[in-house]
Amino acid sequence: MEIRALLIEEMQDQYDAEKQLVKALPKLVKASSNPELSHAFAAHLEETKGHVERLEQAFEILGVRPKAKPCAAMKGLVEETQEWLAEKMPDEVQDSAVICAAQKVEHYEIAGYGTMCAWAAALGLNDVESLLRETLDEEKAADEKLSLVADQILAEAGVLNGKAPAKTRSAGSQRSGY
Repeated sequence: MEIRALLIEEMQDQYDAEKQLVKALPKLVKASSNPELSHAFAAHLEETKGHVERLEQAFEILGVRPKAKPCAAMKGLVEETQEWLAEKMPDEVQDSAVICAAQKVEHYEIAGYGTMCAWAAALGLNDVESLLRETLDEEKAADEKLSLVADQILAEAGVLNGKAPAKTRSAGSQRSGY
């Protein structure tokens, strides 16, 4: 297999992953008890829609029809998030668990986009590389934002000082699916 074929195959994988996230992120917006976390997920949903569009543009540049290859990794990450949301735990702890799951998603995407950028650059596909780089930068920024919100949640909960959070949400509440 050639690098160009690998690039296209990985783009197909990411295309499916991004589409899965477009469906999953609205549930996280609703499930987050922290307003800043909810806002971060809402903002990233809009960015993720742009990621889908950029991949479609990159496929067009390559002369390939946009096609999703089922992304088992993203499916697993989404399922893991759903498991966290089904657990009975304090709001702050559940928000922290969801942030952990979301950062796993971001790190998966950062790895994929970083490699695709390198492949596109090696092939001299500057227009494709530029589109992928823009998404890579947004994924890195989303990861950083999640880290900041996580620190804020832990500080507000007193966890950074060794205190346990007080409020608990039942497992059957409004939280559902990533």
